[in-house]
Amino acid sequence: MFSHIMIGANDVQASKVFYDAILGELGHKPGVFDDLGRCFYFTDTGIFALTKPIDGNEASHGNGSTIGFAATSPEQVNAWHAAGLVNGGAVCEDAPGVREGGVGKLYLAYLKDPSGNKVCALYRMG
Repeated sequence: MFSHIMIGANDVQASKVFYDAILGELGHKPGVFDDLGRCFYFTDTGIFALTKPIDGNEASHGNGSTIGFAATSPEQVNAWHAAGLVNGGAVCEDAPGVREGGVGKLYLAYLKDPSGNKVCALYRMG
């Protein structure tokens, strides 16, 4: 459905450290910078990117917005969460764990990145 997701970052290098750590736990390679100072994470199914806002204003997070990353196990979700906390992330929502609802049984963990964006690791339980 998506070709890419790009989010604003006030400090792209600090955000890269955070995303290299959490996305590394999900098996992705470190981000790469382009000539404009943007950082890109390339996968077979899409691109995730970090940039300073083009308008020159501070980056801000979307209230009610969450970017979810797919995980392959509860253990991977826990490693993702731990890596994020040691690399500039902040706790938000409940501790990592099982949530049940209309979309089934999920194992989730949430963090705020260095710019305040809410991110999640999600494993769909069988």
